[in-house]
Amino acid sequence: MGGRAAARHEQDVIRACHRGRDVEGVQREVLAALRRVTTIDAAFFATADPDTLLFTGGRSEDPLAAAQRWFLDNEFGGTDVNTFAGLVGTPGHVATLDQATRRERAASPRYREIMAPLGLGDELRAALVVDDRCWGYLCLHREDGEHGFAAADAALLARVGPHIAEALRRATLVHGTALAAADAGPGVVLLDEHLERIAVTGRAEELMGRIADATPGTLRVPAAVHTAAAALLALERGRSTMPPRARARARGGGWLHVHAARLHADDNDGGVRSGGPIAVVIEHADAATTTPLLLAAHGLTPRETEVARLVLRGVPTTAIVGELHISRHTVQDHLKAVFDKVGVRSRRELMGRLLGAGPS
Repeated sequence: MGGRAAARHEQDVIRACHRGRDVEGVQREVLAALRRVTTIDAAFFATADPDTLLFTGGRSEDPLAAAQRWFLDNEFGGTDVNTFAGLVGTPGHVATLDQATRRERAASPRYREIMAPLGLGDELRAALVVDDRCWGYLCLHREDGEHGFAAADAALLARVGPHIAEALRRATLVHGTALAAADAGPGVVLLDEHLERIAVTGRAEELMGRIADATPGTLRVPAAVHTAAAALLALERGRSTMPPRARARARGGGWLHVHAARLHADDNDGGVRSGGPIAVVIEHADAATTTPLLLAAHGLTPRETEVARLVLRGVPTTAIVGELHISRHTVQDHLKAVFDKVGVRSRRELMGRLLGAGPS
């Protein structure tokens, strides 16, 4: 592809990121635009919780969907290259398998055990980061062969990656802030050490059906549930520090909070036995859970976020001055910036936008 054509198609990718689509629209249009720039034989495109970096849903194309379980387990196994969470902290947030293994693909368990049997070769991975926050992950695959992704492909994805991240961040606002009007309580899923279902409450079945997950593939639970449990196992084994919780989109609007914990049974001597099942609790996310996510989605700076959180708690300006040790004038400047970014004109509107119902 000539230089002018490549530049034009790169601009098409960027334009696809700024059309104000929901998550599914972003995934569909960005992948279509990327395929006009470079060869992609299969793709995985996931959303992530920016605070915990866990997957909250994903779009897996064939043949990846049939192996989604193994890809997710590999991600938390702690023995492979180019983990998505690891890319969050690297310059550019992009890497290829050939680059990481120095073209010795078989050095990667992911390649040996999953990709090669599927007929896949090199992969190009990206953590989608903007303003130091990760909103998702993208993995592009090529069929197995001698030639993988070029340095130019990685450089392209590094350039457009922040635009894709911005699209996912804005899609958080498109999705809406609605909370459930009537909440029947949490649901619980019990999983064993292999993350297979042992038992599930009826409420959990209902709530799992509400999680917006495009392609569950071979998983018996949504990706957000599986990865919360996988993160708990990785944390227990010292392979990760990612907290085992995430906020997942609910179908029709609103958010669900998914968090995993280990159950321990009492033994006959009054002690506690370790190694019990993993309980994953799914419940409607309350305002305290969703507000940090929505503040981040509006692109607030850390100081603006501090001011906004205090305002949402009903703290008056004088008390904010004392708590943050800044002047009243500075508080007002930060508050004006918050109003502008959220699109409101008063404290009352801010509280209604972030704590009430309806889309932003």
